[in-house]
Amino acid sequence: MKEYYSRSVDETREYARQFAVGLQPGDVICLSGELGTGKTEFMRGIAQVFNCDDQLTSPSFSIFNSYTGRLKGAPVKLQHFDLYRIETPLELEGLGFGEYIDGPAISVVEWGEKFPDELPGNTKKVFIEAVGESERRIVISEP
Repeated sequence: MKEYYSRSVDETREYARQFAVGLQPGDVICLSGELGTGKTEFMRGIAQVFNCDDQLTSPSFSIFNSYTGRLKGAPVKLQHFDLYRIETPLELEGLGFGEYIDGPAISVVEWGEKFPDELPGNTKKVFIEAVGESERRIVISEP
């Protein structure tokens, strides 16, 4: 487990970039924390590593966005899920969530902690919490 304290959006993105350099196709990341703690900013940092940050928008209303980037010169697909509005595992199943995260893309799942049984056992976890007006505590745990 690694723990960081961020005092700005730029620092949050930097910690995300440091984390993202170790990601590989097929990895699943559960990104959790209360509304407004910086989950989407963390995702932006991940997207920067794969050169697809200019495409990034929060999938709060669309639930799922897919981006094409590059990893060591090879194309890589980055999937960004926001499960905030999903209420039941049945809804998640209806979206084909399992098929998406079982594929070769890197999948980042916001609010994935709502459905722990739907995430693979090797899911990497990132928890972000506000510990002050502009400070964030970021805890990263990998299986």
